[in-house]
Amino acid sequence: MKEIEAKILDINKEEIIKKLEDLGAKKIFEGEVISTFFKNENTLRLRKMGGKSYLTLKLPISKENIKIKEEYEVEISDFEETKKILINLGYDEEITLYKIRITYKLDNAKVEIDTSLKEYSHVPTLLEIEAEDEKTIIEIAEKLGYKKEDLKPWGFTETVNHYKK
Repeated sequence: MKEIEAKILDINKEEIIKKLEDLGAKKIFEGEVISTFFKNENTLRLRKMGGKSYLTLKLPISKENIKIKEEYEVEISDFEETKKILINLGYDEEITLYKIRITYKLDNAKVEIDTSLKEYSHVPTLLEIEAEDEKTIIEIAEKLGYKKEDLKPWGFTETVNHYKK
């Protein structure tokens, strides 16, 4: 499955939530998300979100205007045991991110508001829009008061580097 998404930086969380609710978006998740990344030329992510855990392989396709990756994801039964398996297979844990996420479903898109915690709490709250194509992402951004130029095809590393002190 393709993951097609873009970020919008420096958002006003309360304003975005109000706009999403006014547009009829449905809240589908709110809570802490823990993501541990294991890296080589591709990205392997181990994520705990609410009461569920997932293992995801992401293969880069494009990063021009919108980030596009081929994504393979499975739900797993035990976050910590899966982490031990990966480490014992020789994968190196690159980084663990902690954030509070609020996810809304709007039209055919997923709109996520992420507030980073712990060592990345200096990164301002951001918005991520994921949809089946670039056109839908741009349309959702515009409904929320943003322009195409506000969209960033960045991963977390580029975002953190943008806010380095």
